[in-house]
Amino acid sequence: MTCRAVAVGVGHYLPERVVPNAVFESRIDTSDEWIRARSGIERRHFAAEGETTSQMAIAAARAALADAGLEPKDIDAVIVATSTPDLTFPSAATMVQAGLGLKTGFAFDVQAVCAGFVYALSTANAFITSGQANRVLVIGAETFSRIMDWEDRTTSVLFGDGAGALIMERQEATGGSEDRGILSVDLHSDGEFRDLLYVDGGVSATQSTGVLRMQGREVFRHAVEKLAETAHLALQKAGLGADDVDWIVPHQANLRIISRTAQKMGVGMDRVVVTVQDHGNTSAASIPLALSVGVARGQIKPGDLLVTEAIGGGLAWGAVVLRW
Repeated sequence: MTCRAVAVGVGHYLPERVVPNAVFESRIDTSDEWIRARSGIERRHFAAEGETTSQMAIAAARAALADAGLEPKDIDAVIVATSTPDLTFPSAATMVQAGLGLKTGFAFDVQAVCAGFVYALSTANAFITSGQANRVLVIGAETFSRIMDWEDRTTSVLFGDGAGALIMERQEATGGSEDRGILSVDLHSDGEFRDLLYVDGGVSATQSTGVLRMQGREVFRHAVEKLAETAHLALQKAGLGADDVDWIVPHQANLRIISRTAQKMGVGMDRVVVTVQDHGNTSAASIPLALSVGVARGQIKPGDLLVTEAIGGGLAWGAVVLRW
């Protein structure tokens, strides 16, 4: 017998403030039609003044715990994927740990920008399958509205805030592709492409927060190619193919990227969970948000085979194959 990291709870949190595309029309040279045509985004949520990444993460964590029927004391580790933590340090994860009243275990952040949740999920899988943890709370949480250049019409309209959480639990399994839980992981990065997507500030470089900069066309080109490839490799590692997939749950960056990637994988859009129209790009939060919404909609059901894939600044990208 072997073991798998199995999802036993899921939840999410979105700030109350909903920002439709029309809000940007008075700020910059853009329109609702332009934004929808190029990204598929119709609205997004922005955190309230004083509302932080860790607070949103705590709310998503509580929802996941309730879904799993568990208490904070049942959790061995907390991993938060974020590029927008409350402070330079300590980690947002330790703030979540404190907010949940969790006095045991360990907590830390993972930073791989939009690929952060895939990296965090793979890290949780490693802890569980190696026997270092039985239950890991994995959260993606972001307040990207705090690092936007509001004069840049190509980036400011794309991003939103929110948080999503999964609880992964160690369960015995057969070792076959019919198991529930994480079946395979595929991760990559290439620092040569740093200038395609980055924030122009930081502690050691500028002693400032900075704002997001992106070469959109180049990111799009790399995204479609690399996402389809990593998904294929992850499925191959699991001994599975595109025909076995019930749902692709992609990073929700741009509807055109999502549809082109699905096409390249040979999977119809009727098997893709899409939330980008309502949330925008929430970076590391987008996959757990989409998982939670997909379950709530009744799309994702126990036993379904899922592929999650994401690419972000670094460039960093990867995919996870899991059976729900």
